[in-house]
Amino acid sequence: MAEPLQMAGSKIKVNRIGLQKTDYRGNLTTLCQGCGHNSISNQIIAACYEANILPEDVVKFSGIGCSSKSPSYFLSRSFGFNSLHGRMPSVATGALFGNKYLHGIGVSGDGDTTNIGMGQFKHVIRRNVPLVYIIENNGVYGLTKGQFSATAEVGLNLKYQGVNSYMPIDIPKEALIAGASFIARSFAGDPKQVKELLKAALSHRGIAILDIISPCVTFNNSDEAYHSYAWGREHEVAIHDLSYVPPSEEITVDYAEGEFKEVTLHDGSKILLKKLEREYDPTSRVDAMRVLEESDNSESLLTGLIYIDPDRPDLIEQHNLVDEPLNRLNESDLRPAADTIDMINNLMF
Repeated sequence: MAEPLQMAGSKIKVNRIGLQKTDYRGNLTTLCQGCGHNSISNQIIAACYEANILPEDVVKFSGIGCSSKSPSYFLSRSFGFNSLHGRMPSVATGALFGNKYLHGIGVSGDGDTTNIGMGQFKHVIRRNVPLVYIIENNGVYGLTKGQFSATAEVGLNLKYQGVNSYMPIDIPKEALIAGASFIARSFAGDPKQVKELLKAALSHRGIAILDIISPCVTFNNSDEAYHSYAWGREHEVAIHDLSYVPPSEEITVDYAEGEFKEVTLHDGSKILLKKLEREYDPTSRVDAMRVLEESDNSESLLTGLIYIDPDRPDLIEQHNLVDEPLNRLNESDLRPAADTIDMINNLMF
């Protein structure tokens, strides 16, 4: 740990790369007071600070909607791109393919992802793009005054929209079926779990899908709504307690409260899962689908790391890219030599 800075007789806490937590902040939020999206932004700040990630090594992406305003509220020193509605995955794929050394954080909403962006969502998963893909899920279109989104539960009654008659899309199920290599669900009202999952996702090499229930306090926060604070707090069931342990730190755990399962990520860092009420293997796709079905049937909010495959090659590994980022290669690197072109022409003609 870097030594704390000394200023005017007080100590300023810094992380291992010498940055203060304020170095990870963004602009003041313009979202509604109490919005779950603001809590998520705060945990992104905390996760990047604790993970010792340089803000300039992060690139942020978003689509359209309340959620897509969020990148303005964290990591002001990072480059960001606000794309078209539902098209964030394509922009992220291009940028991260161009510079494989960047950490990608994409923020989307349930409407941005599961309505207009579902096709893009499926393909960014299929390619296993190294991207932390956060869905701030509130069941409504908050920016356009509270219409139902595709994740709204059957029977949800909203004042200006009536009753929803359609079955909801389950984001972790869709991600699991599409072959995502990291899938988690959390609740904005559980900031500690959100932070630990974010730290684990930032370490994962490949697509990391985080479905975070993020209540809309203006349009969808009645006590009986599945995306509300009250319902989430009453029905949340964590499948494990989660602590992220970076490889540079000594691993210490409290064994008194239960057994632990250790999952190793690509960079050697580890996720420790403390068993609670059930035995659960997050590396099993069968177990993942089973607990998701059980959660639906019991009308509970299952949270935690649902599935992880640390061995699946990501987009960069699949294409065996050169060490130098593609966006830094110059003309002399890219243009074939004259004799090479002559050889190709002679073979063809």
